[in-house]
Amino acid sequence: MQTAVFSELFPLFQSASPETLDWLLSIAVEHEYPADRAVLMEDAWGNAVYFVESGWVKVRRHAGDEVVTLAILGRGDFFGEMAILDESPRSTDVVALSSVKLLSISAQRFIQTLFKDSQLHHRMLQLMVRRLRQTNFRFQLAHQAPAIKLANTLVFLGETYGQSSSQGTEIFNIPTKDLADAASISVDEATKIMEKLESKGWIKIDAANQALYLVNMKQLAHLAGRI
Repeated sequence: MQTAVFSELFPLFQSASPETLDWLLSIAVEHEYPADRAVLMEDAWGNAVYFVESGWVKVRRHAGDEVVTLAILGRGDFFGEMAILDESPRSTDVVALSSVKLLSISAQRFIQTLFKDSQLHHRMLQLMVRRLRQTNFRFQLAHQAPAIKLANTLVFLGETYGQSSSQGTEIFNIPTKDLADAASISVDEATKIMEKLESKGWIKIDAANQALYLVNMKQLAHLAGRI
């Protein structure tokens, strides 16, 4: 992978120096996982940061006998950074939703790189703060109607990871349980809302190709209260 492609693919590295990009590319290790394969396990000590080259993963936490999906990540995002920054066991699992390609950089080398490149360090902080703001935004939606919560989740996934297509913004056809967890609503609520959105023509589900098309992003954003 060329440094320009590497920088464009991963927002974290867009402000990194050319020397940093060359170094990271030289030490990155590529991994491939099939759908449903665990990539990281809860309580395992963090030894690397992972970057999503292609595909989709879910971040989940065990709550008693239940497993709750906290977030869904797609191409260009990263995970595993918290465990290496505070040198503690991982607090969540990461599981492949689709077949996925990942790049990993060892904890020690990644920390060294952060110290050497102040721009990368600053960009890392910015993206972590953005995640915190997104979490806070989810809390603000706690008392909103389920349709508003789900619309916000769909719009966020579309804006963050979606790919433009002739049928609309394409994202992965996320399982209803994971989508419901991410939106903090019940599976029944998510099922009914998705059926209604599809009947309105705002979304289109192509189960055979594991694709979900956000056909009318403007209406979805309006429902989410973003415009």
